Amino acid sequence: MNPFEILRFALRGLGANKLRSGLTTLGILIGVGAVILLVAVGNGSSQQIQDSIARLGAGALTVSTSTTGQAGGARQAASGGQQQTATGPRTQAKKLTVDDAKALVDPVNTPSVESASPVVNASAQTTTYLTTSHSIGQFVGSDPAYFKASNKKVQSGSLFTAAQVASGAKVAVIGQTVAEQLFGPVDPIGMKMNVNGAFFTVTGVLAESGSSSGGFQDAEDIAIAPYTAVQGTLTSYGALSQIVVQAKTAGAVDAAQAEVTTVLNQRHGSTDFQVFNQASLQSAVAESSETFTVLLGAVAAISLLVGGIGVTNIMLVTVTERTREIGIRKAIGAPRGAILGQFIAEATILSLIGGVLGVAAGVIGGQFEIVGVQPVIAPWSIGLALGVSVAIGLFFGSYPANRAAGLRPIEALRHE
Repeated sequence: MNPFEILRFALRGLGANKLRSGLTTLGILIGVGAVILLVAVGNGSSQQIQDSIARLGAGALTVSTSTTGQAGGARQAASGGQQQTATGPRTQAKKLTVDDAKALVDPVNTPSVESASPVVNASAQTTTYLTTSHSIGQFVGSDPAYFKASNKKVQSGSLFTAAQVASGAKVAVIGQTVAEQLFGPVDPIGMKMNVNGAFFTVTGVLAESGSSSGGFQDAEDIAIAPYTAVQGTLTSYGALSQIVVQAKTAGAVDAAQAEVTTVLNQRHGSTDFQVFNQASLQSAVAESSETFTVLLGAVAAISLLVGGIGVTNIMLVTVTERTREIGIRKAIGAPRGAILGQFIAEATILSLIGGVLGVAAGVIGGQFEIVGVQPVIAPWSIGLALGVSVAIGLFFGSYPANRAAGLRPIEALRHE
């Protein structure tokens, strides 16, 4: 019996009970679709997190004051970022200053650093324009280089200049939320807003960053002004909240981190600061996201296993129901291989159809946002899920097929 004849008998057998065949196919469909969709959700979640981190600034380092510094004791290694702590008396951590930021832009000591922006963070500020008031979530004081380092772009208007920073000009660039809540339909460019009694002129409006506002803070509810003006009106002069350092290239981030660490160690005499590397965070997020995606795929794979058990169950029932038919075919000369091939073909066809439909369901489902995440289909998951579905047909169909092929013609003909 040639393969086409075996396939014809297999299709006829499946067509004899369409409902049962359809339900078996449905089990494989759900398993394959779940694998593709859950892996896509994991990829989408990872992509969103990494995009959010990237929006904070590519190649950026954030220097902040540490509360665990020890004079002359702790020294951060230039490579690897590991700390070696020696015993010694605990001293008061020195605050970051504007002079520290200036020292980090030195072509000799920090050749990998492009800019170092002093940052002063003022707490939520109640701001008014005419009769409208709004409490700005983030009021940041810095310099023009901060915008590039933090990957913030202007949608309308312009940034403030270095000359305005030097003169302490009361100007500000605001986010979309501030523009909408405070100014409404009015074009905010050139308008003055009252910030705790100090009037700041709006020079520009930031483009939307695309960062999710589903956490505790709206990324668009921000105003950025010269740090000199913020220190002079909203905070006291002196210590900085942090320093944002921009490396010259993405590949120079590690070198810039080592240089920044060395310079600040020399200036402070201790490691009383922390250097936060965005690239390290992205790497850690990528690793955890991969683990998360694998776990989601493993959970979905259980559905495929259940579907395979369903194939075995249905094929065993089919063999039992068709025992007499098998006996007749063997009695008139059908070889063992033909019987074996027919039932393996039936199981494989069920799994293949379920797999193809499952791929379609997974790809279609991946076009819609799920729990706030836009799934990203992984091509390898499609091939893997489809291949596994076919393997399930072959593996789980083998036992029922062997059982059918092993029936003795006399016993099969006597079966009622």
